[in-house]
This record gives sequence, C-alpha cells and structure tokens, in this order.
Amino acid sequence: MGSLDGRVILITGAGRGIGREEALLFAAEGAKIVVNDPGVDIDGSGGDGGVAATVVEEIRDHGGEAVANTDSVADWRGAERMVGAALEAFGDLHVVVNNATIERNRGIADLSEEDFDDVVAVKLKGTFAVTHWAARYWREQYHAGVRADRAVVNTSSGSGLLNPLPLQTNYASGNAGVAAMTVVAALELGRYGVRVNCISPSMARTRLTLEVPGMDRKPEAGEFDPLHPATSAPIAAYLATEACALTGQVLSVRGGTVAVNHGWSRGAHVQREGGWTVAELADEVGKLPMVDPFDHLAEVLGKALGVGGRDQLQAMINNLLDQDR
Repeated sequence: MGSLDGRVILITGAGRGIGREEALLFAAEGAKIVVNDPGVDIDGSGGDGGVAATVVEEIRDHGGEAVANTDSVADWRGAERMVGAALEAFGDLHVVVNNATIERNRGIADLSEEDFDDVVAVKLKGTFAVTHWAARYWREQYHAGVRADRAVVNTSSGSGLLNPLPLQTNYASGNAGVAAMTVVAALELGRYGVRVNCISPSMARTRLTLEVPGMDRKPEAGEFDPLHPATSAPIAAYLATEACALTGQVLSVRGGTVAVNHGWSRGAHVQREGGWTVAELADEVGKLPMVDPFDHLAEVLGKALGVGGRDQLQAMINNLLDQDR
C-alpha cells in the first residue's frame, strides 16, 4: 500500500527536474499522474512533447498509471484542458502540484517587459490558472454532495523568499507571489475540503541551477546527495496525502532539512542527513510549531472586521465568496 493509493494528481512542469522526481515518487506511492510539460527550454522557448511522454512511459514501465499533457500553464484554456485531462483519463482530480517555471535572468535595468511578463505568466499566473480550474471543479463536486480530501501543493523558491537573488526580479517576484497566493487560497478553499500548501526548494540541481558554483558537486557512490532534485519530492508527497492536515503553510526544503517559513523568515525545522520518506515526514513535520492562517487573520484583523474567532472568520469569508458568485 502506498501513501497516495487511488489519488489522481496533476503535476505541472513534471517532465524534468523537481517535477519529474515528484511524478515518479507519487506514482510509486500509488497515485495516478497527469504529467504536464510542454518541453520548453529554460527561457520558455521551443517545445517538445516527448519530454512529458518520456516520464509517462517511465511510470508505466514500473507498473504505474499516467497520461501526458503538453499545454502551457500560462495559457488560460490550456490550464483548463489539463484539469480536464485528469477527469477524462481517471474520472477525478484530488491534487494539483504547481511546479512549472521558466527563467530569464537580467539586471532590472536590462530586463525587458516581455522578459518580466513571460516569467511571471508561467510562475505566478500559471499557478493561479491551474488552481482556478481545479477549484471550480472541486467546488462543483462539494455542492453536489461529494466529500473528498483535495490538496494544492504550490512551488516557490528560496530566491523568492529567503534569499532573493540579483538578476532575478521577475523570478523572485513570481515565487514570492506564489507563497502569498498559497495562504489566500487556503483561506478561501478550506470550505470545500481543499488544503493549500507550498514548498520552497533551494540548492537543488536542476537545469535552472547548473551554472551556480558548486552545483556540479556529486557525492560518493551510495551517499545521500543533498543537491538532488528528488529531495523535495517526499515533502510534496506528504502534503498530497489524505492524512496530512496542514493548510496555509510554506515549507522550505534544502537537502534533508524541512523548515517552516514565516514570511521571509525561517522557523523551526526537522533534519535528516539521509533524506526522508513520506511516512517519516508524516511523523515529524506535524510536530513543528506553525501558525494557522485562520487564527492569524482573526487575531490581526478581528477587531477591524468585527469577528471574534476562527469560526466567525470562516463564516465571513464564506459569505463574501457566496456574494461574489
């Protein structure tokens, strides 16, 4: 039995790097996977449908279930189609993992409008677009009487939160926005049984980081590789499990260390030199001190909004959302 048995999971940017490792682990844990990746270059140019297809083939070769989708997350209707691909192939959708990103690094004086818009379109708008279409489906299911655990796992970056880097105005801004979107979405979607969390990997060896000094460092045979992109997959998988109760949290991941983020500050952490399994994280991460987003908002805005606690705050949010429909 795997920790994700029967779960239908859409992973964007799953053809390479962190997304690919997530897809492989999730499938090994029993999930049915929609592998989304248009196969573009680092800067978003080009495209290769074989990138997603290769991961699907690898999953199937190991006895798993997967289908490919090559739409861009920055395409509004493309985001809708990839959610539809999960429903068509597997009849449901339980989890979205927003992982897709591109990168164009230039100083702010040289960064063009197109460079800024295109990176933010994939990282920030793409996270919103896919979550939007999934949320519409989940809301329909909830109102139809279907009760199921749903989850969104967003992906930010150390460059957006703990260490925004020079030459990455567009990339850092998009990633910081994803972290903020995570908390807002958690507050809005909880009524439908949807949990929303975010992981923020840093120092992972991917196409985007290969030129960073030290990224080519490889461990001795059999040793744990703290730079391997697979180090993020277990925490993402834990957040996708039905047993996980967390929502509105941003968790930094670096090698074998998983830490709670509080805005731009790193809080308490758990660490394991040899990396983690999903089951081990389920035992340890829930023990970390975290701030509940509902409690925090009620405390900060309670007097101004005239609400006295979590339940009243949730009722107010629900009322506002219902008026907006």
